[in-house]
Amino acid sequence: MSVIIFGEAMLEYHSGGSSGGLRYGGDTLNTAIHLARMGHDVAYVTAVGSDPISDALVAGWAAEGIDTRFVLRHPDRNPGIYAIHVDVTGERSFLYWRDQSAAREMFGQPGMADALAHTVKCDFIYYSLITLAILPESARLTLLEAACAVREAGGNVAYDSNFRMRLWPTREAAWQSSQGAIACASIGLPTNSDECEIAGTALTEQEIATNWLDQGCFEVVVKAGERGCLLARRDSEMQTIPVNRLIMVDASGAGDAFNAGYLSARIEGLDPEQAAARGQRLAGWVIRRHGAVPPIDDDLRQLLADFRA
Repeated sequence: MSVIIFGEAMLEYHSGGSSGGLRYGGDTLNTAIHLARMGHDVAYVTAVGSDPISDALVAGWAAEGIDTRFVLRHPDRNPGIYAIHVDVTGERSFLYWRDQSAAREMFGQPGMADALAHTVKCDFIYYSLITLAILPESARLTLLEAACAVREAGGNVAYDSNFRMRLWPTREAAWQSSQGAIACASIGLPTNSDECEIAGTALTEQEIATNWLDQGCFEVVVKAGERGCLLARRDSEMQTIPVNRLIMVDASGAGDAFNAGYLSARIEGLDPEQAAARGQRLAGWVIRRHGAVPPIDDDLRQLLADFRA
């Protein structure tokens, strides 16, 4: 099954660990890399520059197994940059330099028409609220139209309401865009803290899931950190899936890894409970290492072998 993912990929500077330095990351890119590592056919749609660093980024993604034919090249702009600082508990904070990133103009680049033509024929599409946030309004609508076309044709659309207030002019604008994306989604992957922040009020996981189902999403997984996650589907009782508590080194990319594990299992035909367990195991591997997408090690090789068994 082919998967196409839209988003922004950036250079990453990480303050922690012996491997500090420039790397790459971005919410949907992180998920794309994990899916490719699990053996899925994944194409990534974004824009980078025409510079040597952009060349190196694209080569790195291709080496991970990602189909990079729709990584478009902007003639004048470059990739954005973000920095991660991790405190002693493993919680992270970010700084961004992305206002003029090439990805913001991906829909205006030659090659986007081909990417969209491929998308509407695809089995599975995935994007996030950050993807929508960096795009101009016309491009957001184009992406949502493509997503709705995929769902209407019987494909799957996965959406994560990953919220960054600084990317939006108002909270209401973010809320409205997210509600439109929920209506196009077949699988929703919200995080409780994001949903509370974007709504401007405290919400329970059950309230979040109910809103997503009411908006038209078929299947919702509300990520709740150390409390695990809540599964909700139409005509089914909601179910809480607990998670084993682990010593956390770095929370960066944990939700993106969970999304990849969950989507991987659902693509393979496993049920939502099995998918949640896979997502939690992959997220657990990530949080015990530095960086949004840690390099492959023996523990991950064993984990991937377990997934294939």
